[in-house]
Amino acid sequence: MGKRRLRGEAETVKLGTMKLRLDLLEHLTDEDILEEVLANNHRYKPEPHFSKTGVGTLSSASTEERAQEEARSTALIERLKKRARAGGLKSNSKSSPSPKP
Repeated sequence: MGKRRLRGEAETVKLGTMKLRLDLLEHLTDEDILEEVLANNHRYKPEPHFSKTGVGTLSSASTEERAQEEARSTALIERLKKRARAGGLKSNSKSSPSPKP
């Protein structure tokens, strides 16, 4: 028996790549993290013996919550990019070598 392929299978399966911006992590602040924690805190459900186990679950987000999360994420990325640019300008002005003749 040969391999059979479902009709349209190759056209419908596409995996997107995610670009991780590790360079922006150094610009992340405690306040940025706290903002996201507080935004999702209502979804966290500790298990009955949380004090002993330290385990809980995060309930599924609604469509509206996912849209809000997307908006917060996009805004955070923009803030981090702005901080990176500002930090880059400061460090470039301090440590830029003088041009050689």
